Amino acid sequence: MRILVIGGVAGGMSAAARARRLDEHAEIIVFEKGRYVSFANCGLPYHVGGEIEQDSYLLLHSPESLKAELDLDVRIEHEVIGIDRDAQTVLVATPEGTETFEYDALVLSPGADAIVPPIPGVDLPEVTHLRTVDEARELAGRTANAKRAVVMGAGFIGLETAEAFRHRGLEVTLVELAPQVLPPLAPEMSALVEKELTSHGVDVRAGVAATGIRAGGDDAAVTVTLGDGTEVPADIVVMSVGVRPNTALAGEAGLELTDRGAIVVDEFQQTSDAHIWAAGDAIAVRHGVTGQVGPVPLAGPANRQGRRAADSIMGRSDKAQPVLGTAIVRTFGLTAATTGASPRMLDQAGIEYFVVHTHPANHAGYYPGSQVLHLMGVFSPEGKLLGAQAVGPDGADKRIDVLATALRAGFSADDIAELELAYAPPFGSAKDPVNMLGFLAQNVVNGTTKVWTVGELDWARDNALILDVRSEREYAMGHLPEAVNLPHTHIREYIEGVKQIAAGRPVRVLCASGVRSYYAHRVLAQHGLDSATLDGGMFTLVDAVPGLELATGAFQPA
Repeated sequence: MRILVIGGVAGGMSAAARARRLDEHAEIIVFEKGRYVSFANCGLPYHVGGEIEQDSYLLLHSPESLKAELDLDVRIEHEVIGIDRDAQTVLVATPEGTETFEYDALVLSPGADAIVPPIPGVDLPEVTHLRTVDEARELAGRTANAKRAVVMGAGFIGLETAEAFRHRGLEVTLVELAPQVLPPLAPEMSALVEKELTSHGVDVRAGVAATGIRAGGDDAAVTVTLGDGTEVPADIVVMSVGVRPNTALAGEAGLELTDRGAIVVDEFQQTSDAHIWAAGDAIAVRHGVTGQVGPVPLAGPANRQGRRAADSIMGRSDKAQPVLGTAIVRTFGLTAATTGASPRMLDQAGIEYFVVHTHPANHAGYYPGSQVLHLMGVFSPEGKLLGAQAVGPDGADKRIDVLATALRAGFSADDIAELELAYAPPFGSAKDPVNMLGFLAQNVVNGTTKVWTVGELDWARDNALILDVRSEREYAMGHLPEAVNLPHTHIREYIEGVKQIAAGRPVRVLCASGVRSYYAHRVLAQHGLDSATLDGGMFTLVDAVPGLELATGAFQPA
């Protein structure tokens, strides 16, 4: 059997390596149009920033090492320029000319191409991307003489690139067309990341696009003009505004593509041609929560898809699972992670849900070094987990990995509440943040807790008594002007007074994180008041409502 693989890195090399482990006698040839067939593309920003000192550390394998270890015939600087499905051949442009190769099975792993916005100046030499080892090497070298950089796009790679430049001492402007950094996150979670960026000197320009780049200006190599009319000088401009599937070859061969150009594959990675499989950033996958179909350019799924393609070629029937989009990024001292569906994705898919936020310590509060972890869970009305997000200095990765596993297993709030997770004071709490998320959702589903959300703030201001149950000191430092202060420890003592002030209105309770307001809410509800606790408390409210005006000073009763 002859297996040809088009494209290396995650999907292609996983397919080739797996195929060899399953069949020692197959002839396996890998064509890679670039100079590097196996490199750690996720590590590129960390080389630019100097954390990975040598670019050689990014090179995982060479054609020689793959030949010695797996007996693979890897041909770099070989670009496949045509597929003849009837003849089962590919036409390859080699350094010596074109050559035709026959195949029994063909694996496509062409990856994705960086999106280049149609604006003047994108072809200037100061403008680049960060997709290859050569680009990372060049950028690392250019930082030595550069003073200012502009990063276009505040997704995962954009944030890592901005951080890398700051590590090198450059002034950095981060430009994002969406109204927030890290668009996959909920706005209140993204706000935490933006604060971390600005606290480390990154100039964040969200909700605006670049309209052009011109050479020179203000003692800089180039000047970037933004849609709001402002101009930003830079010595380096990195485009990180997204990618699109590289499927021109597949399209020319007549393989089925989605409306947006991704290769359609079945649950075994097989394309519309029985002799061709595909994996990686160029294919369409099904989202495990929304059911929507499209590319999800992540290294983990690409590796598994390549492995599955090889299994399928060898007659094995390992079916693909829908993708959850689990991802993580470090931004200076903060980690942001997500899995499953966000509220925005669920709105687009027309799926009902509710959201709960919690802000626990990452480990036992009495153990030194505990820090706040911001955790958000998205659940169906019946309590099934649909997605989760975490942001914090420590512990976000652990919790999202647990919740991604729970999501894959189809867990509900009840299941999450009962998860038995490792506990010792340096690592967690007896009630882990994951359990707390389950408890919160349980209480909403079974009616123990009635919550009000940030989206109901205007209604609450006009129609309810807003009761702030934080301490007098916390209240004095900043509170909603309409809020009446009554520390939660005095609720029972002044229950009749609350009834008088409410005067028949609903009572909407808040505190810092939602814990004390929950305690107060339970008391008020059991005394016959229409009460609800603010989901996530002031932590979530302040992050979700940019520019929210707060009053200061102690409460003065009428």
